[in-house]
Amino acid sequence: MNDLNTKANSDILSPEREAELLKPIQDHLAEIQHQIDVLRLDGSAKAEELQDSIQLLKEDRNYTDAEKAPKIEEYKREREAALKVAQQRKPQIDKLIKEGEDYLNAHFDKDYFQHVEKSVAAQYKLAEEEHQQALKELEETHQARINEIKADSTVDQAQELKDEDYVHKNRIFDAKVNYDIQRQLIKDRRHEAFMEKYHMIDQLRASRFTFGQSLQQRLENYRYQFNLKQFLLKNGLFIAIILVFILLGILAPRLKGTQLFTVNNFLTILQQASPRMFLALGVAGLILLTGTDLSIGRIVGLGMVASTIIMHNGPNTGSVFGVVFNFDTMPVLARIFLALVACVLLSVLFSALAGFFTARFKIHPFISTMSNMLIIFGLLTYATKGVSFGSIAPEIPGMIIPKINGFPTIILWAVAAVIVVWFIWNKTTFGKNLYAVGGNPEAASVSGISVFKITMGAFILAGVLYGFGSWLENIRMVGSGSAAYGQGWEMEAIAACVVGGVSFTGGIGKISGVVVGVLIFTALTYSLTILGIDTNLQFVLQGVIIMIAVTLDSLKYVQKK
Repeated sequence: MNDLNTKANSDILSPEREAELLKPIQDHLAEIQHQIDVLRLDGSAKAEELQDSIQLLKEDRNYTDAEKAPKIEEYKREREAALKVAQQRKPQIDKLIKEGEDYLNAHFDKDYFQHVEKSVAAQYKLAEEEHQQALKELEETHQARINEIKADSTVDQAQELKDEDYVHKNRIFDAKVNYDIQRQLIKDRRHEAFMEKYHMIDQLRASRFTFGQSLQQRLENYRYQFNLKQFLLKNGLFIAIILVFILLGILAPRLKGTQLFTVNNFLTILQQASPRMFLALGVAGLILLTGTDLSIGRIVGLGMVASTIIMHNGPNTGSVFGVVFNFDTMPVLARIFLALVACVLLSVLFSALAGFFTARFKIHPFISTMSNMLIIFGLLTYATKGVSFGSIAPEIPGMIIPKINGFPTIILWAVAAVIVVWFIWNKTTFGKNLYAVGGNPEAASVSGISVFKITMGAFILAGVLYGFGSWLENIRMVGSGSAAYGQGWEMEAIAACVVGGVSFTGGIGKISGVVVGVLIFTALTYSLTILGIDTNLQFVLQGVIIMIAVTLDSLKYVQKK
């Protein structure tokens, strides 16, 4: 190993040699920078200084507004004069900036950075050789120790061999850690060398990078921070699903003679996904609190029945506890609004009921919402005898979710829901507390956050969203409300959240992830249906996706721990 460490390698730059290569570039840029600084001194630099003085004076409480006013006016006059100077000198400064950037483009890579990259490649190679040599020596030492133990009959050989194996594994681990440290240092050196160019441009341009320069820095930072293992943990499932969609897109024309990726199919997927978006957004808040909701599908069925009864033309085809309803005496718009209110109130009632038992008695949401599911389904089936309530007034869909030039406006409802819930999660105290309680309820409670109120708020918000979702689905389907409608929807909503990165460990998740998850599951179901795949097999695929998503989420959580 010592021979390897002392091996002459002409490609590897010493820090001193690297500094020598960079110095002529730095010196040339320093001359240009000095000229720019002189030109800026009485112009933009002075204007910025005066602007700071104005701001400081405004915030100074030692003077009255009357005392501040004349001094502020003086500063403003001086600043205007400085800005005029800056404008006059701008062509000269721009010319010098271009001269500096042209010099960097001509010399930085050729005279400096290419040598650094060559050195880095040689350092990586040497580090790998040293690591392999270290492993070889450790293995030799390990085998020698094993032979020594086996030859010594005076010791407990089984225990000694076990101890030696443990020590050997620790040494291998330490060698791997040292190797990773060496690679990281080499990586750091390359990154610092790359960014040196942009440090000089930063001074030339006073931090006003062009779009191309900003993009190059972002790409370099992404490359520098990229970790394949973390990338696959975070995006592996999405990559796999994209590959599945590509496969389905190839198979559709061959098996069914139809194109899968068309504008009409895309709009249909968005249309079907819109009501489901409300449900996923609702349950996402509960998953943030390390909870879930198994009653979503039954709440959808309840909302479908209630809204169909109200928006149906004439006497209903079924009855509720033996009573047949007829809302024809009400204007259509009033019936539409009443149906929405009924859906929301019923959804909030049952969702809040489950939330109360979870928040007050610490019952796991799995149990409280499962109880909710059974109660709702039992009551609804008993009350309606399980019959379907037919269709709603045919003019209603055209009033609420019309198609404009073929575009289904139901999508706009989903977009509005996404915006509202994003605002609640990210811009309100409730949203911030939701993340806090989900991440660590004990710490949140100690800091003064009411865990009970946040939990109840999450369930109530979920209920409101469920109500809107079931009302929209009713209008999209033009009725057909029954107790059986919505079966399995809870699995799709939960799965969409998990696939979208809302973690069951609590306090982790984004609205954008929920949106992507809903679109993925809706598109997958639609695509498989077009291909004629049996519904039961679709459930199998969905189950596999959920299992993989939860597994990846658990692996990420274990790593953080």
